[in-house]
Amino acid sequence: MNQLFYGDNLDILRDRIADESVDLIYLDPPFNSNRNYNVLFQEKSGEDSASQIEVFTDTWAWNMDAEYAYNELTTSPPANVAAMIEAMRQFVGANEMMAYLVMMTQRIKELHRVLKSTGSLYLHCDPTASHYLKILLDTVFGKDRFLSEISWRRTGAHSDGSRGERTLDISVM
Repeated sequence: MNQLFYGDNLDILRDRIADESVDLIYLDPPFNSNRNYNVLFQEKSGEDSASQIEVFTDTWAWNMDAEYAYNELTTSPPANVAAMIEAMRQFVGANEMMAYLVMMTQRIKELHRVLKSTGSLYLHCDPTASHYLKILLDTVFGKDRFLSEISWRRTGAHSDGSRGERTLDISVM
């Protein structure tokens, strides 16, 4: 109870979290933005420093890891998830988006396993892949479990005025 885990959430879900033991999941995964996120430092003058720390890479590639994940998904139950991921690969192809989707499908399956039947899942995502993620959620949880979508329009983006308005979507299970 009240534990914080550090590591790949797939490994932690599989190795440490019991079936139907979670009441609420708030999922804020990578958005497949094809960006690297860094902590930027500034000089005393206010100018950007050459120093920075890479904190997160949100880029995906179809490689051996993606192929392994795809094979795992297509050869293990449930059959409807295997059929859906096979159809997506035929439609999307073996590319960056598909690598992202197999990574997310593995985790969504595990989240379904650990979520109580009375539990709720909130997925925070943006339009980059939200339509694909809705299909994944409908396949894993059942389309009858979808309750609502919450959208908001940001009028001021963080501290970066160049980003302007942005719409973020949250799908609710």
